[in-house]
Amino acid sequence: MLRRLYDWTISLAQSPHALWALAIVSFVESSFFPIPPDVLMIPMIIARPSRAFLIAGIATVASVAGALLGYYIGAALMETVGQPILEIYGKADSFEEMSAVFNAYGAWAVVVAGVTFLPFKVITIASGVTGLPLSVFIVSSIFARALRFFIVAALLWKFGVPIRGFIEKRLGLMFVLFCVLLIGGFAMIGLL
Repeated sequence: MLRRLYDWTISLAQSPHALWALAIVSFVESSFFPIPPDVLMIPMIIARPSRAFLIAGIATVASVAGALLGYYIGAALMETVGQPILEIYGKADSFEEMSAVFNAYGAWAVVVAGVTFLPFKVITIASGVTGLPLSVFIVSSIFARALRFFIVAALLWKFGVPIRGFIEKRLGLMFVLFCVLLIGGFAMIGLL
């Protein structure tokens, strides 16, 4: 089923309505959809490099809007909607433990999940459940999603098809290392 969903998402990149499809996928991915917007972004940017930053901007805005839906699900619909979503992603059992850690590092959790290929929807829901201040959530989401999507867009704009394999296979790891270094740097200078 996941493969068919992935193939369907890829086919949207070739549609005349690809930008709308990207906006919808970016929106729903932040709250419940399993396929990341990168699946659409990569072929769209390779096909039209001159639109790379427009594509990244649309993905960012739609993703942050979808993150607000995820926050709402966690804050107001946890029992009826949030819990089933967490069960689908296998996070229901560890959610209580994750919430305790999340309360200590909420903004950083949003940044790390928003930049990496961790399930962002789990963090958006956790943000609502734990009551992360909405302003902190929004700023963290904008920063993380813009960083992720604009780096992908810039790499594809600059290097084109040859960088595609790197993005699809190793960019998640690079973002994780970046986040570890960023958080470690702030911890070393005493800001955390």
